[in-house]
Amino acid sequence: MAHLSLEDETAALLETLTYDNRAFSARYGGASEGRQPIHTVYGGAQLFRSDLSKRLGDRALAELDRWAPDAFTFARAVGLTGAEALPTKKKDKLPEEAGRAAWLATTVYDRVRRKLEREPVEDFRIDFEDGFGIRPDEEEDAVAIVAAEQVARGFTASTLPPFLGIRIKPLNEEHKRRAARTLDLFLTTVVERLEGTLPAPFFVTLPKVQVPAQVAVAAKLLDRLEQTLGLPPKSVGLELMIELTQSLFDAQGRFLLPALVDAAEGRCTGAHFGTYDYTACNDITAAHQAMDHDACRLALGLMKIAYSGTPIAVSDGATNVLPVPLHRGEDLKKRQRRENVEAVHRAWALSYRHVRGSLENGIYQGWDLHPAQLPVRYAATYAFFLEGFDAAAARLSNFVDKAAQATLVGDVFDDAATGQGLLNYFLRALNAGAVTVEELDATGLTREEIATRSFAKILEGRGRPRP
Repeated sequence: MAHLSLEDETAALLETLTYDNRAFSARYGGASEGRQPIHTVYGGAQLFRSDLSKRLGDRALAELDRWAPDAFTFARAVGLTGAEALPTKKKDKLPEEAGRAAWLATTVYDRVRRKLEREPVEDFRIDFEDGFGIRPDEEEDAVAIVAAEQVARGFTASTLPPFLGIRIKPLNEEHKRRAARTLDLFLTTVVERLEGTLPAPFFVTLPKVQVPAQVAVAAKLLDRLEQTLGLPPKSVGLELMIELTQSLFDAQGRFLLPALVDAAEGRCTGAHFGTYDYTACNDITAAHQAMDHDACRLALGLMKIAYSGTPIAVSDGATNVLPVPLHRGEDLKKRQRRENVEAVHRAWALSYRHVRGSLENGIYQGWDLHPAQLPVRYAATYAFFLEGFDAAAARLSNFVDKAAQATLVGDVFDDAATGQGLLNYFLRALNAGAVTVEELDATGLTREEIATRSFAKILEGRGRPRP
């Protein structure tokens, strides 16, 4: 083999890349392989009870029955694809061209109902901030203890949602002592009631983050609490709320989002966007404060840039137009009943568009504030994945079969880099509950291959080189 003229110099030069290459791989090692909830429900700490998840599910089902007692009504209300072609009366014949829309409507509706019966809330934050307000110290102390006792009761009775946490007040100068005291009281009470245990996973959400130092202090508080209470290190996750313009860039104009995560020293698990505080911070008037405002899309785009390829889960905000009737009472006129239906359906349609927009921008989690929003959250998520399921399954199946070369399916060209992206689509769909493991058979992958969550590993397992 011929000797390279620069072989020695090349080896030394390439060695200088080792540290930076490894540092990049360590930071951008990919998204967490754990389950990401598709929503977080926020509720005032004073209202939290151990069986709140079931209560919210029962209420959500009641609202669904009241305002959309059948699949086609619900599909038209939220704006499901093709819903305009569905018949408005049961006796009307279904047009031939509406067959796919009818399948989508009934499938989504049935899966939403089953979800509300089985697991209505995936993630809940016991809120000591906006949902609780400013109260005397004695009152917040008492509520922190009662809420913690309810968590312990729910843990024992297995009635808690899969993900749980609290939102404390911000660590700004005004609220830092109150935030730390509530955190201490709450965690200490839960662990004492459960004799050394804390529900897992458990998260602390830090709102209105201004500077990395606030994140660092929150992480240190959790370090000390875990040590004092005998909990495993880093067992409590820390979520950051990005709801101020100052959370994006510091006073010198430097991009701040990566530094906020670094300040958590490996404890940060997620970043949640606060729509309404952020738009208010931008001097946007209340009438135009909405999830799809350009200012919000810019901020979320920056969050995606900062955290894509990392274990940090990004969450969008909430729709604050709630699906509630305009008129109350039993003795309502026909016009008032119609206006109630229209008001709820308008709010549902708005929420559906917001959730759909988040999904289209690669954000798979958001907030819910009212039980009647839960059916829409699940409907929008399920429809998003089901609409493109067949085409994506064909692309992935064909792509895996011909992984060593580019393939063409229909009018969509896939290169090798698309393989993991296609697989991620189905992993997200499975995570969200939009599809079942059995339905993933259409991709041509085995259950074991899907479980690897890695396109490269699937190819290696089939004896083919990585693309």
